[in-house]
Amino acid sequence: MAEEIDLHLKAVRQILRRPVEAEFARGGLTGPQRSVMHVVVQSEGISSKGISSKGISLKELSKQVALAHSTVSGIVDRLEKQGLLERKTDSNDGRISLIAASKAVLDFLRDTLPSLTIHPLVEALRRAKPAERDKILNGLRTLRRIVEKR
Repeated sequence: MAEEIDLHLKAVRQILRRPVEAEFARGGLTGPQRSVMHVVVQSEGISSKGISSKGISLKELSKQVALAHSTVSGIVDRLEKQGLLERKTDSNDGRISLIAASKAVLDFLRDTLPSLTIHPLVEALRRAKPAERDKILNGLRTLRRIVEKR
């Protein structure tokens, strides 16, 4: 039973991620470029006002993606030319350059990504009958409650 539940959860997660994956695929980024973007975006600060650009040093970025400093520097150069990343000086230490997501990327994360991630679920729930929606929600609440009781 656990294996079947796990299969269903994986299938649902995969279906819900399709619009996000399709959007990322449209960007045409290579695997290493996506890895760099992922780490840079994860380094961004989140506040009550939304996403704020903090940045990450090239040294730390290289370490986190497990690639050579020169390789990551070239990747950052290409992503910067595409308008996805920007380099800025660290306000605490002017000798250090920080890599940050561009305004366009931050705007996408704030304005577009949330609707891409929730839209498939909203559409599926619209197609479900009210009783089915109740069963889904109650089943998920029950599963979460039981799983959290370790």
